[in-house]
Amino acid sequence: MNYDRLFSDALKTVKDEGRYRIFTDIVRQRGNFPEAVWHTEKGEKNITVWCSNDYLGMGQNSKVIDAMKNTLNKSGAGAGGTRNISGTNHVHVLLEQELADLHQKEAGLLFTSGYISNEATLSTLAKLLPDCVIFSDSLNHASMIAGIRNSGCKKHIFRHNDVEHLESLLKATDPKLPKIIAFESVYSMDGDFAPIKEFCDLADKYNALTYLDEVHAVGMYGPRGGGVAEQELLMDRITIIEGTLGKAFGLMGGYITSTHDIVDAIRCFAPGFIFTTSLSPVIAAGALASVRHLKESQNERKMHQERAATLKKKMLEADLPVMPSLSHIVPVLVGNPVVCKQASDILLNEFNIYVQPINYPTVPRGTERLRFTPSPLHTDEMIDHLVDSLKSVWARLDVKRFLKAA
Repeated sequence: MNYDRLFSDALKTVKDEGRYRIFTDIVRQRGNFPEAVWHTEKGEKNITVWCSNDYLGMGQNSKVIDAMKNTLNKSGAGAGGTRNISGTNHVHVLLEQELADLHQKEAGLLFTSGYISNEATLSTLAKLLPDCVIFSDSLNHASMIAGIRNSGCKKHIFRHNDVEHLESLLKATDPKLPKIIAFESVYSMDGDFAPIKEFCDLADKYNALTYLDEVHAVGMYGPRGGGVAEQELLMDRITIIEGTLGKAFGLMGGYITSTHDIVDAIRCFAPGFIFTTSLSPVIAAGALASVRHLKESQNERKMHQERAATLKKKMLEADLPVMPSLSHIVPVLVGNPVVCKQASDILLNEFNIYVQPINYPTVPRGTERLRFTPSPLHTDEMIDHLVDSLKSVWARLDVKRFLKAA
């Protein structure tokens, strides 16, 4: 058997479909975000980053950096083990308490990423509930899908944000069985919001637990950055709130918050938590400073919403196909994977604009797009340069022909 040929054939399929991904080798510039230096074979080039998940620029915040420096000098670099074996540093405990408070829950639990927190929690949660049935939104993140699949429980997929479809599935399920409704607050590829209240009403009616992924909303919405559930005064109706430290908070890591018993059960039974080296205290200290800052400061959220609104307005005025989005995410439809990659390459090489193409399987085929994430630190000049550049690229590639075909 020619093993190498099998791998090369698999890669060829991805390349032929125009969705082969190439890493862009950049160095973020402290104090100069969203500018970065792009390392190429021909040398270095200054670019503007338009696709970062560091939504508020908190990775550059002086409080965050100082907290990390101080902890590095005090504790050293790594955690030294799993949480059970020497890897629980006091800053982990403080951060978990801060996150529980952020979401008005009894307890919190840290993971090394948002992916792991979703996969480990959902797979473990369902295994602990005999004959559990999970109801999952059709656009849930891959980490939620993996957790549900790995739980081995029965599942139902309801149409995206479709309250009536969800109720029909709940109604047809044995009322005696334990049930979990799993959904996100902000869907990162379309930028739309979930009908959280309506989902909670159904959970009450059909005696189900609720699992809310707030990764694209924590730090961004609500008076203290608790997410969309906080903004809509619904946190007390959510059983488990999951979030990330890798987006608005500017670091890395994931977490859940819930009751003491649920959090403790995940801590005791989830392999993805038990057997993983814990977050570096340096990272945890930076995240703690970030969470505390965004609980108090409104400036970043206000500026961010204004920047996103300004970008959408100018794109619409330029007749660019901005997809409907009520959130801070600004997706622009292309509709073809090859052209989407070409547009991204031209923007980077000729206009010094870095935005990644979003292709299948992240989004359905035929809905390929460029996904822009403006931050409070993107200036009017940067926005104008982006819009003018997009107009030029759109005309050159005749992107409208794919939109008409769709």
